[in-house]
Amino acid sequence: ITCPGMLLKDKQELYLSVFVLGQYKKTQCVPAVFPVFFQEKLVFEKAFANVVDPGDLVKLLEFDTAVLELIQLVPPVGKVLATYEENTRDFLFPDPKLTHGHRGLEREILMKRSPFFTGIAPKLRFSTISLISDSLLSSGRSHIQ
Repeated sequence: ITCPGMLLKDKQELYLSVFVLGQYKKTQCVPAVFPVFFQEKLVFEKAFANVVDPGDLVKLLEFDTAVLELIQLVPPVGKVLATYEENTRDFLFPDPKLTHGHRGLEREILMKRSPFFTGIAPKLRFSTISLISDSLLSSGRSHIQ
């Protein structure tokens, strides 16, 4: 996460929380100095029962929302400094106009600042890799995972 010229007045550590496919994960905490580096892989898995048509899966992902939050550990519960929300389909499968990175598509997005965050909006650089596979339920029906 980059945010040129930004100095945080609170010095408590930062982490990134990610909510995708109904699952919440967060990164390890890092010092509150920009640029912030999270060198982690967050893995999300979900089985969609009774989905056999990829078009149905696309519709389900369009109704789901991916939420990312940059949070600082300021007591008592932490401060949300910036957020990013997008439907899960577009988050996982962005437009093909992006450049290729070493581990999939590297993307850059601008996060939305919270009232606690002064200065320019932070820019998040990341990549996603998605794997869709068929599997069989015990009842013999196939579904997409």
